[in-house]
Amino acid sequence: QNDPQTVSAPLRVVLDTNVVLPALVFGGGVAGRLRLGWQQGTFVPLASTATVQELVRVLAYPKFRLSPAEQQELLADYLPWVQTVRIPQPPPPVPDCRDPLDLPFMHLAVAGQAGVLVSGDGDLLALADAFERTGGCPITYLDTFLRVHISPIELYTAERLKEFDDAESSLAAVLPKSPKK
Repeated sequence: QNDPQTVSAPLRVVLDTNVVLPALVFGGGVAGRLRLGWQQGTFVPLASTATVQELVRVLAYPKFRLSPAEQQELLADYLPWVQTVRIPQPPPPVPDCRDPLDLPFMHLAVAGQAGVLVSGDGDLLALADAFERTGGCPITYLDTFLRVHISPIELYTAERLKEFDDAESSLAAVLPKSPKK
């Protein structure tokens, strides 16, 4: 008999913009494994108003050459899987951080009771020990998160890998082409 209390809930994870963005825009390799993880429900990404605003802002950077419609399409590949968390006012205490844009991710991790915060940001990673000591969760690199919490790529079935390749091809088809010289 399936006792609902014995079924473990998916890990609650805060994903820094610098790990969500490659998963959405490029979709292959390590970033693609992350995307597949949230889509399969292996973990639940957490988001707050501030972290979503940051993602929207970064997707609009000219260097990505994404039209508003393409930006919306990429957000639609992420936002349906996130669980939104309201950040209390004042926000929960977190260690001082050199970059104020990193604070919303730490606030989200505490308020959302995240199991891990995944980032490639040196400023955030430098605070990992202090953050965990003050009631936060571990802060890890993407590759560490995948190694510990997501099945290795070898465990994916050929069918799932083909689905992933097809999705990557679909994304390539909608991204702007480089001008021919």
